[in-house]
Amino acid sequence: MISLIFFSFFLSVSLSSNGQFFDDGKNYEGSSDLVDLQYHLGPVISSPTTSLYIIWYGRWNPTHQSTIRDFLYSVSSPAPDQYPSVSNWWKTVRLYRDQTGSNITDTLVLSGEFHDSTYSHGSHLTRFSVQSVIRTAVTSKLPLNAVNGLYLVLTSDDVEMQDFCRAICGFHYFTFASIVGATVPYAWVGNSARQCPEMCAYPFAQPKPFPGSGFVAREKMKPPNGEVGIDGMISVIAHELAEVSSNPMLNGWYGGDDATAPTEIADLCLGVYGSGGGGGYMGSVYKDRWRNVYNVKGVKGRKYLIQWVWDLTRNRCFGPNAMN
Repeated sequence: MISLIFFSFFLSVSLSSNGQFFDDGKNYEGSSDLVDLQYHLGPVISSPTTSLYIIWYGRWNPTHQSTIRDFLYSVSSPAPDQYPSVSNWWKTVRLYRDQTGSNITDTLVLSGEFHDSTYSHGSHLTRFSVQSVIRTAVTSKLPLNAVNGLYLVLTSDDVEMQDFCRAICGFHYFTFASIVGATVPYAWVGNSARQCPEMCAYPFAQPKPFPGSGFVAREKMKPPNGEVGIDGMISVIAHELAEVSSNPMLNGWYGGDDATAPTEIADLCLGVYGSGGGGGYMGSVYKDRWRNVYNVKGVKGRKYLIQWVWDLTRNRCFGPNAMN
């Protein structure tokens, strides 16, 4: 599967006196002994400036759209006074290069949006039909940018997707020229608020315990922007942006023998949000005065909780909120 995000773990955290959460486990943060990440000589998204196009599929709340836009703006908006920031997090993604020595793009520019509020391809999509959604967008409004374009398809909480909630919360791939008109990288992420927040918006929602399991649910963590589905979605968007940038054509950076089911740079750090994370522990993160949980800051005073990615230089999972 492409970029599997499946939250089947339970996070354990406690509150320290300085207002940080930290886990009760050992400092894990991935293990170089277990990682077989390799470069397969394919491209990365390395244009100095990458044009990002959003396709809003379904009916969207403008406030939710603004929250997501601000996250995307934050990727390329250094904020020295807002450390740790989303742009600091992106620096770890940028460590990856192609065979020419070019690093992943430094600048993501939101270059266009298309609102498909009529559900042009229905409310039940498949992985394959996402390409038809992109085709509708580029024949209606958006440019078909095969030079430095990246397309992000976001579906509202009433849209069902093949394998959503069962196996994926998001995925990335590339379009077929026979369908869209050119080969361009894209990612899809769905809003899980109605369908499976306990799977795709964890830790802001929790799985229901199995009868007789003895599992006692912990206190839910408050989402930093007040919306379980949207805050969960943003972490998945971050995950997919990191992976589509480092493995856009499925022959870039990944581990494993199967290019159609790779272990990519964010998969290696699934569930790790801070120091000490791993093995079911999210690690050390922050909590503000309203008890909202986050680990990075963005534009307009935004805060987000996004997972770490694999750091090539440190040979472990890493994020800007690391304590060491």
